[in-house]
Amino acid sequence: TPEVSAFAKKPKTQEAEEGSSVVFTAETEKPDAKVKWQCNSKDIASGNRYVIAADGNKHSLSIQAITKEDATVYAVIAGGSKVKFELKVVSKPEALAEAPAEAPAESAAEPQPAPAPEQTPAPPPAETPTVDQTAAPPPDAPPAEESEDQFVKPHKLFDFAGGNITFVAKVNAESLLKKPTIKWFKGKWMDLASKSGKHLQLKETYDRNSKVYTFEMQVIAAKANFAGGYRCEVSSRDKFDSCNFELTVHGELDRNIFVFHSVICSFVQDSGELDFSALLKKSSSEPDVDVWDILSAAPASEYQKIAFQYGITDLRGMLKRLKKMKKEEKKSEAFLKKLDPAYQVTKGHKIKLAIEVANPDVDVKWLKNGQEIHPTGRYIFESVGNMRYLTINHCSLSDDAAYSCVVGEEKCTTELFVKEPPIQIVKNLEDQMVMKGERVELECEVSEEGANVKWEKDGVELTRDESFKYRFKKDGCKHVLIINEATKEDCGHYKVKTNGGESVAELLVQEKELEVYQSIADLTVKAKDQAVFKCEVSDENVRGTWYKNGVEVKSDTRINITHIGRIHKLTIDEVKPEDEGDYTFVPDGHAFNLSAKLNFLEVKIDYVPRQDPPKIHLDCMGRTAESTIVVVAGNKLRLDVPITGDPAPTVIWTKGEKVKQTNRLQQSGDGRVHVETTKGHCVFTIEGAERQDEGVYSVVVRNPAGEDTADINVKVVDVPDPPLAVRVVSVGEESCIVQWDPPLYDGGQPIIGYVLERKKKKSYRWMRLNFDPYPETTYEAKRMIEGVAYEMRVYAVNGIGMSRHSLSSHPFVPVAPTSEPIGLCVDDISDTCISLKWRRPERIGSAELEGYGVEYCKEGTDEWLPATEGLTDRTALTIRGLTTGDKLQFRVRAHNMAGPSAPATLAQPVTIREIMQRPKIWLPRNLRQTLIRKVGDTVNLVIPFQGKPRPQVTWSKEGEPLKPPFASVRNSEVDTILFIRKTDRQHSGKYDLQVQIENVEDTASVMLQVVDLPGPPEALKIMDVWGFNVALEWKPPKDNGNCEISGYTIQKADKKTMEWFTVYEQYRRTNCVVSDLIMGNEYVFRVYAINLVGLSQDPCNTKDSAYIQKTGIAYKPPSHKDHDFSEAPKFTHPLVNRSVIAGYNATLSCSVRGIPKPKVTWYKNKMDISNEAKYRMLSKQGVLTLEIRKPCLFDGGVYTCKAVNASGEDIVECKLEVRQEAEA
Repeated sequence: TPEVSAFAKKPKTQEAEEGSSVVFTAETEKPDAKVKWQCNSKDIASGNRYVIAADGNKHSLSIQAITKEDATVYAVIAGGSKVKFELKVVSKPEALAEAPAEAPAESAAEPQPAPAPEQTPAPPPAETPTVDQTAAPPPDAPPAEESEDQFVKPHKLFDFAGGNITFVAKVNAESLLKKPTIKWFKGKWMDLASKSGKHLQLKETYDRNSKVYTFEMQVIAAKANFAGGYRCEVSSRDKFDSCNFELTVHGELDRNIFVFHSVICSFVQDSGELDFSALLKKSSSEPDVDVWDILSAAPASEYQKIAFQYGITDLRGMLKRLKKMKKEEKKSEAFLKKLDPAYQVTKGHKIKLAIEVANPDVDVKWLKNGQEIHPTGRYIFESVGNMRYLTINHCSLSDDAAYSCVVGEEKCTTELFVKEPPIQIVKNLEDQMVMKGERVELECEVSEEGANVKWEKDGVELTRDESFKYRFKKDGCKHVLIINEATKEDCGHYKVKTNGGESVAELLVQEKELEVYQSIADLTVKAKDQAVFKCEVSDENVRGTWYKNGVEVKSDTRINITHIGRIHKLTIDEVKPEDEGDYTFVPDGHAFNLSAKLNFLEVKIDYVPRQDPPKIHLDCMGRTAESTIVVVAGNKLRLDVPITGDPAPTVIWTKGEKVKQTNRLQQSGDGRVHVETTKGHCVFTIEGAERQDEGVYSVVVRNPAGEDTADINVKVVDVPDPPLAVRVVSVGEESCIVQWDPPLYDGGQPIIGYVLERKKKKSYRWMRLNFDPYPETTYEAKRMIEGVAYEMRVYAVNGIGMSRHSLSSHPFVPVAPTSEPIGLCVDDISDTCISLKWRRPERIGSAELEGYGVEYCKEGTDEWLPATEGLTDRTALTIRGLTTGDKLQFRVRAHNMAGPSAPATLAQPVTIREIMQRPKIWLPRNLRQTLIRKVGDTVNLVIPFQGKPRPQVTWSKEGEPLKPPFASVRNSEVDTILFIRKTDRQHSGKYDLQVQIENVEDTASVMLQVVDLPGPPEALKIMDVWGFNVALEWKPPKDNGNCEISGYTIQKADKKTMEWFTVYEQYRRTNCVVSDLIMGNEYVFRVYAINLVGLSQDPCNTKDSAYIQKTGIAYKPPSHKDHDFSEAPKFTHPLVNRSVIAGYNATLSCSVRGIPKPKVTWYKNKMDISNEAKYRMLSKQGVLTLEIRKPCLFDGGVYTCKAVNASGEDIVECKLEVRQEAEA
């Protein structure tokens, strides 16, 4: 549902000269609305050159002594509506060079070129005007509210016959779900879409970046009859806007007439001609038609069309005449209660239409769009007594139609409007993180099938472009946005909108950076052995090439190259000396490589005599007796130890003190350890090395000739444990700071860094925040959506790989502290307490406001003390128990989930001391004159006052104090209330109010007049009877009801029928003559008295009757010559010079005499102001009054009143000075 504006009338952009003054006015829908004026988004306070005034729902901002710096953007705010407007300042012209742009009329003999629109330079007067003009908005174009769709409207333009002109309308469609519809009209009813052709062209364009539709109407070779009023209407679903503008075509009179006739003649031949001849009045040769008969029979919606067709321009006068002519509506004979004019129902609901007929046995017919409806499962007919019902179940859009109920010859009709419920988003979008080139599907689910949704990326609407980058898929209630191949440019926030909600998700696209999980290692092998180079990378789809000393390695019978998943292997069987060298693996498409060296071990066999002692040869292990072997957990640990000795030695493997193996080929208890001893070799193997396998392994070889030992240090490395204690230490508007503890076990390798992931609380999809390991244990996560709950988790990374993920953090919501409270000020102060008040922060955010914290500190110290325990929900606080004389500084901070806001601090310290204030009564303006109430009314007078300490308030009436049975009085610190529940005549009188502090006092008086109905007149007599006339006379009533008798009502009645007819109303004299009586009838009379309350309850009747005698003598009036009473106008009371205050209504009065009644015209500075809405002209009994509504400084000047009749004329004038209201 669109937001409703708080303004009934909006201020307009204005243009003013330097040094002058300008007034912006606005009207609100509600009279009690609070209005705030701003300049460049800063509040404006009344004072200096700014004057802010308010009267009911009318508000104004006056700027005086304008300078160039005042040319900026202003705004007025009421409720949730904000309207922006501009002030444009121009330099004072040295000489009048050009005619004003908005001249009301121009000379036909010397046509001047019309000024070009804004941003187009005006042509020189001697040259031909510009052929193509664009109708840009003038400076006084009404601004659009920020919450509404901006509609830049065309305005009044001038052109010469034969020239071209273009009207441009721009529509901001940022919040529209579909393209707006625009219509152009000439006059009131002619749709110009059917006239498009030779002289008229309609165009439209759309700017995808700014979301603005531009509609153009180009008039080609303008002719004189093209001039007139035009209208532009734009609509989109439930939004509508329109504007009117004028086109004036200048040219010679004869030429205009010729062009006008040529249009009428050529219309049949050229369908593109702009023919407005249908707008002319009917030819006089046709039979006369009584337009009033047509209007009387037509519905009110057709009045404007008929008036336009028959040339009626005074629409207000037409409506007044129709109101007098309107006859009483004929009462229906068939229907006792008809259908309402319209009904509304929500789609999917049911509605029941009910009528009441006069005859309970009559049959009715129900029609839909003129077609009869028959009972079905959806349409149910009911008849209960005189009531007839039509029930429509499960209303759909097809039920939006006109329904009629027919009874005999009579019919009643209604309109049924089916309203679509807002489309809700049932399943929200989820954040996604993909690699470059992958397919992306963003999916949501809405509440109804076939609903229209709008997709946006970073605020820009997405459409199907030529490259088909975006595809939109509908599957029932599911809507999917598909991006075939994601790129880095596709990163951002994607939003799906319906007319009932929206959902946002973030898409991250990362480059495919190849990670090496296991690199190839150097190998040392012997002849005939197998050499295996193995590496593991992150992408299983990446292929690669093996090189030996820079030359590509090809597969053959001995060399085998394999690629299984993420693992790449190079296997060389039966190694030869020529296989020794540097081997390199290069992944395709990536600028790095993995290298390792193959060392060939040549075993030299020397002559060994018998009984050779055993010896362990560890040349391949670094040629040292004690060596360290590093193995990755889960991989196979193979220790191949060459040994010699004759006879063959016995091998014993130990880890610490534990013997691992003594026999030639035996397996340990857990099945993972294998020892194999062959001639010249002892191989120790552990399948799937684990952390507990780490340690020092000793190998002992013995034979009868001796023994040898060696120690081998085995280190098992693994991925680290998960990080510990993941916690969110602080949150911001769209970010948070995460901390965690390092893992207890680093896997035997130093921690390189950490990888973080996040997800929405209600989602199952985790998004990685960083791809390169982050070295610290504190990380700031950004690009989150405020108000949405998230969870975080962390991985640890070392040289071996990535750990398992940590436990998720507690859910948190990114939210920023509110802005600081505004308007902090001191409301009241005494010797021991102070009252502060402030307003809510301008920005609250998505988190709920928890309260306000108030603190104070003594001047010269930095120790802030809380004024209350905890937070306060109110925007005002009284702090008690303070020390008299202390000089304190106060501050207020708003608190929400994110913590306290920035403080709002008083401008300067406050001294705790009561301020003496004299008593003063602020008597409202309406109580400064006599207050009139009727008997029985309630009186409730609220009179504010001031004074410190609290003053003593006393009410009295004519010197006597008021007592509760007579009137009730309630007093507070700032006002007093006088309450009378039910007034009587005795309550009339003068009420005195006294406000006193010690010996200082202030007084005020209120006059109350309680009025009642008057009594009947007295002594009504028939004074004379002659012809068809009766003279009556009476006396005023004794009881006038406590107010002046304003008149009398005289009635007569024939004694035969005794039906009373009113002869005079509001008759002011106490005697009258009743004429036009019927001879032969006998009449009686009665009189009522009238005052402010109304007619007297009882009349005064005549005791006698008056009989009108019959006569056969025809009365012949005497012949005489009519006297000439004509008299030239003469002002009997002139205008008087006046000085008034700006913002208060002012009146100028004078009186004139003349026969016949003269025509009166008012002028200001010799300019006719008869048609100005600001002025109201009144004329009563020769007294002329000019009322000026809320004059401003510009309304000062010389006012002239001119009276003219056939006998002459007279003029009177005065000066009006409007002065600025003095500041309090």
